[in-house]
Amino acid sequence: MAHGFSRGGTRIGRALRVPHLSRGGAPHRWRGGFGGAHRARRRRYNLVTMKKSQRLRINEIFHSVQGEGTRTGVRCVFVRLTGCHLRCTFCDTEYAFYEGDWMTLDAVLDRVRQYDCPVVEITGGEPLLQPAVFPLMSRLADECETVLLETSGALSIADVDPRVVRIVDIKCPASGEARSNRWANIGLLTPRDEVKFVLANRSDYEWARDVLARYHLAKRCPVILAPVHGALEPLDLTEWVLEDRLNVRVGVQLHKLIWSPEMRGV
Repeated sequence: MAHGFSRGGTRIGRALRVPHLSRGGAPHRWRGGFGGAHRARRRRYNLVTMKKSQRLRINEIFHSVQGEGTRTGVRCVFVRLTGCHLRCTFCDTEYAFYEGDWMTLDAVLDRVRQYDCPVVEITGGEPLLQPAVFPLMSRLADECETVLLETSGALSIADVDPRVVRIVDIKCPASGEARSNRWANIGLLTPRDEVKFVLANRSDYEWARDVLARYHLAKRCPVILAPVHGALEPLDLTEWVLEDRLNVRVGVQLHKLIWSPEMRGV
């Protein structure tokens, strides 16, 4: 779980056990009683938890052009969060699995404001793993013209602020993570969202083509088919799309054409 809580609550020292919230939002009744020292320890623990919930572990914040999707080439500030529970075979941001520094929401917003940019993207890793990303998205939406969320599609997008454009991956078999797809997300998509398939080979393409047809994805929102850089030639993918007359966009990673594919922060 995100903050290391177990289902039964978290034990503090040997005497204190913090109860979980009931469905109605109130704590389950504490039956053991507290002495004054225990009450003080409990208050200190709750304050620390509250402060941590308003922090995010940030891998990097940088200013570049959007490299993928329907806004390719548009100036954008990227906020990359640390951590991912998936291990895609062709992942190009493995450094985001563990590297990063804790920042408050105010500190993140201050950094974003420095670039005076109307478009902000929250990415990862998997940003939805960190609970504080939800208030961050809302605060960014209060200030920015366009806020994008790039997510693996393995977690629910139901609680994302409706002002945020959700760019949802559907993992293909060659990624090794197709079993992680949360298919219920498809029913939550709106015309302003986007779906992205990253394809490593012809088998991935045929699999994605079948998913497109089964869920009528092209009628729900824009769909991007993108080749894995260095594994599938964009020309081959383009010819397949034209042959099958798919109503999708073929995407390439623009930033890897402008800069070195290994360069970070672009």
